[in-house]
Amino acid sequence: MTFAQGFVSVFRAVLSTFALASIVVLAVVLYGFYYPAPYAHQTARQLPVVVVDEERSTLTRALVRKLSDMREVRVAGEALSIHEAEQRVRRREADGILLLPRGLTRSLLTGAPGSAGGGGIGIWVNGTYLIRAKDIGGAIQAAALAVAAERLGPLAQGLHLRAPVAVVERPLFNTREGYADYVFPAVAAIILQQTLLFGTAMLAAGMAAEMREGRAPPLSPQGFLGTWCALSLIGCLAALFYFGWIFWYQDVPRAGNPAALLMAVPLFAAAVSALGLLLGSLFDSADRALQVLIPSSIILFFLAGAAWPLSAMPRWVAGLAHLSPATSGAQAFLRLNEMGASLGQVLPQLAGLVVLSLVYGAMAAWRLTGTAYHRRS
Repeated sequence: MTFAQGFVSVFRAVLSTFALASIVVLAVVLYGFYYPAPYAHQTARQLPVVVVDEERSTLTRALVRKLSDMREVRVAGEALSIHEAEQRVRRREADGILLLPRGLTRSLLTGAPGSAGGGGIGIWVNGTYLIRAKDIGGAIQAAALAVAAERLGPLAQGLHLRAPVAVVERPLFNTREGYADYVFPAVAAIILQQTLLFGTAMLAAGMAAEMREGRAPPLSPQGFLGTWCALSLIGCLAALFYFGWIFWYQDVPRAGNPAALLMAVPLFAAAVSALGLLLGSLFDSADRALQVLIPSSIILFFLAGAAWPLSAMPRWVAGLAHLSPATSGAQAFLRLNEMGASLGQVLPQLAGLVVLSLVYGAMAAWRLTGTAYHRRS
C-alpha cells in the first residue's frame, strides 16, 4: 500500500461507514451546539433573596431598592426574623438571605460594631448550587458598596472621615465571568480528542482484525504514514472548525494567537490519531474499541487540568494525565486562544505533544505494519 492509497482509504472508510462518519463528523458538529446550550445565559439571573431589615433606615431601604435593580437577584420579600427567612429558603422560596442589622448605618460610617455583633451585612446563601451562591454574594456586595458610596460618601467627607480604599475588580480573560466561557474552551479539547480517538480506534480495530484473520496484509510503512496523516488532517479540520466558527458562534473568548494555534493543532491531531491507531490495534473489533473507550471521557476531563489544577494533583496522577494528548492540548489551546500567549509560553505543552506523537506513532506502526502480527494457522 502506498502513501496515497493509505491516505485515500481513510476518507473512503469514513464516507462509506455510518458509524465512523457519525463519530468523526456528526458528533463533532453536534457537540459544538449541544454542549454549550445549557450555559447559554452564562450567569444566573433573578435569583430570589429574602431581606431581613432590622434597622429600617434610609440607608437600608436604599440598599434594598438598589438590590432590586440588580440583574442577578430579585427581592422575593421581607421576613421579620432570620428564622422565618431560613424557613423560606428551606421551602425553596428563596436562594439567599440578606440581613441588615440594627446599627448598620453607624457601623459603616464609624467602623464601630453594631448590635448584631459583627456590625456588617449578613448574607446566607443556599450552597447547593455554587454558581448561584457566588452570584448572590457578588450582587449583594456590589449593591452595598454602591449605596454606601452614594449615601455615606458625602457624610463621611463632612465629618472628615477617611474613606476606605476602593478595590475595583476586572476579569482579565473571562470578561463576563460566565460558566460557558470557562468550561467550554477546556471541554472542546476533550471533545476533539475523544471523537477523533473513537473514530481512529474503530478504524484501526477493523484493520487489525482483518490482519489477524489473514483477510488483509499488514500495512506498509508508507501506507501507515498515509493513514496517520489522513486521520491527523481530519483532526485538524475539526479543531479549526471549533476554534474558528464554533467559538465565534458561541461567542467564547478566541483568536488570542491564531498563528501559534495553527502550529499547535497539527501536533495535537497527530498525537491523538497515533494514540487511536495504537489502542485500536489492541481490540478484536471496532465495537469493542468503542465500548471500552467511551467511559474514559469524564476521567480525561478531570485529568486535563481544567476542573482541578495539575499542580495540585499528586505527581503520579499528573504524570498519568500527561499520557493523554488532551491534557497538553487543553493547556496549550486555552493559553493561545483565550489568553493570547506567545509560542514560547506553550513550548512545554507542544513538546509534550511531539513526544506523544513520536511514541504512540512508533508503537502503532509496530502493531499495524506486520511486526506484531502472525497469521493464524
